[in-house]
Amino acid sequence: MKRSSALLLAALTVLCTCGLATGEDSEELFMDFLQTLLVGSTEELYEGPLSKYDINADAKAAIAELKSCIDGLQPMHKAELVKLLVQVLGSQDDA
Repeated sequence: MKRSSALLLAALTVLCTCGLATGEDSEELFMDFLQTLLVGSTEELYEGPLSKYDINADAKAAIAELKSCIDGLQPMHKAELVKLLVQVLGSQDDA
């Protein structure tokens, strides 16, 4: 669990830094990344939210391991994360 948390923290740091460096809304980048991570594939990550960035081999390995951890969640737990993401996205639309 500690390793998964460290990977997630590293991925989030990279995404926020990349978003801020390009002037892109880091919150939007994070939400796109998270949504694709939960319900998409690693290929969709590279073609979608990460398409503007040059992702090195170590970062790709970390993303693949993080995606593997998420895919290994119990279906009920993964569904709850998706529900939470939908709530968060819905509350952003209201703001």
